[in-house]
Amino acid sequence: MNHDEFAFFNQQLAAMLRDGIPLEGALRQLCAGMSTGPLRAELQQLEADLARGTPLKDALARRDLPDFYRRMVEIGVRGNDLPGVLILLADHYHRANALSTRLKGLMVYPLLVIIVSLGLTLMLSIVFSRFLPEMFSGTEFGHRGLDPFFMVASMWLPPVLLAITAALVIGAISIPSWRAKLRWRLPAFREASLAQLASALALMLKNGTTLAEALALAEALESATPAAKTLAEWRRLVECGRGKPSQWIAGERPIPPLFLWLVQQSGENLAAGFQKASEIYQARASYRIELALYGALPISLLLLGQMIFWQIFPMLRNMVWLMNMLGSFGG
Repeated sequence: MNHDEFAFFNQQLAAMLRDGIPLEGALRQLCAGMSTGPLRAELQQLEADLARGTPLKDALARRDLPDFYRRMVEIGVRGNDLPGVLILLADHYHRANALSTRLKGLMVYPLLVIIVSLGLTLMLSIVFSRFLPEMFSGTEFGHRGLDPFFMVASMWLPPVLLAITAALVIGAISIPSWRAKLRWRLPAFREASLAQLASALALMLKNGTTLAEALALAEALESATPAAKTLAEWRRLVECGRGKPSQWIAGERPIPPLFLWLVQQSGENLAAGFQKASEIYQARASYRIELALYGALPISLLLLGQMIFWQIFPMLRNMVWLMNMLGSFGG
């Protein structure tokens, strides 16, 4: 789902509801102006269900929308402040889109380097592995230190390693379970995940959700990640009567002690504490993304140059040796 488009949709929907337009009519008008895509299809189905008299909760349950979004809309309806909740949701998804866009930009340089390196090393391997063994086979130089097998193996090793790396990167991007776990372990991605988690908890608490319910929903949303264990422990402590964050245990992974300390400093206003944690970790994520972007390109170019040098060095060494031998024979 395009979070930026989703955020804009919620802003427009909130404005139309505040102007007195019924929910079904507002959805119909907004869908008419949206580009064709999965989000528009889901919203059109939602509008059709509501027009048939389906309760909003049941209509939302049938749609492929984020669980957090469905829960927050239900809270807004229950509190008779759906436009206000939609505005908060729009801000939440706008921040999520900003972080997601910068994280995707962070992955561009390494991915491009892997693709270019794989293509270049594969081309060199195919070209050199064909004529070099034939060039040196049958000569007396092969008995004096020239190893065609070593040359061919050294040329094919870089593309094989790059192909394995590319497969792992593609798996990390495309396999949901890998992606969910890695985003809580990699720098910048971890801070972005902490910022989004804190923002979601703050949003729920601001709209009247109890702490136990908010933690339970956050645990469900992060069920495939290492954060679920910590959230489950906090929820258990709340249900046992230890509802103050000062009574919770700070862990090292994946939620650091600083996160809990920021929440504890808010005292009784937990929503403000989680909001503060969200702002700080969003700033830290942005800083780490900028730092990585400035370092990713030169480091990637150095790795590419090292890979190419490693591939052609045996050939150059043997070519120099061959020229020296020819010079000695001529003398």
